[in-house]
Amino acid sequence: MLDVTVIEDPEAAAASLDPTRARLLAELAAAPASAAMLAGRVGLARQKVNYHLKALERHGLVELAGERRKGNVNERLMRATAASYVISPAALPAVQPDPDRFRDQLSARWLLAVGARLVRDVGTLINGAARARRRLATYALDGEVRFASAADRAAFVQELTAGVSALIRKYDSPDAEDGRDHRIVVALHPTVKADGHPATDPLPAAETTPAPGEGSGIPDRTASEPDQ
Repeated sequence: MLDVTVIEDPEAAAASLDPTRARLLAELAAAPASAAMLAGRVGLARQKVNYHLKALERHGLVELAGERRKGNVNERLMRATAASYVISPAALPAVQPDPDRFRDQLSARWLLAVGARLVRDVGTLINGAARARRRLATYALDGEVRFASAADRAAFVQELTAGVSALIRKYDSPDAEDGRDHRIVVALHPTVKADGHPATDPLPAAETTPAPGEGSGIPDRTASEPDQ
């Protein structure tokens, strides 16, 4: 079982969002089970559970884990193909976010569009690498920082932009024939609590507007202006 997998197919996404099938996926992510075992847990007839399991199996969301003999019947034990699932924006190709429509590094909605593209692209790469039976080279940095003031946050953004821009200038080789392009995404947002709210009250906007970084495209405005 994979730790997480990305759903790109619209029909598979629809199947995973059905409340009953989502409940079955959760049960099968915890441990393999048969239709008869699941029927009692979700309060449905075994035939109805079988119907949903076949739909989930058809879309690659569950798979056969084994069989066992119970009386005169062979029971199929099913399991989820992953512990968790992420629906890619590729499942809604006509309306998926496009960060290239506008660029505003102080916009939360632009950050959301960048994040959606990250899910889409990495999901596509994962699925492609799996089909080719090859490993995928990736890297992620995840951490938290507590700013004492909005001014500190603005200064942090300036230094981060300058540092990353310098690294890009140092290692970028646009003329390398055997080189491979990579996308860099650095994000900063308030930490979210379990209830969906910021872990602390949002800091006010900085008194001064952060200066645009070299080649960074940082807009010349404060975060207090309307988010487009």
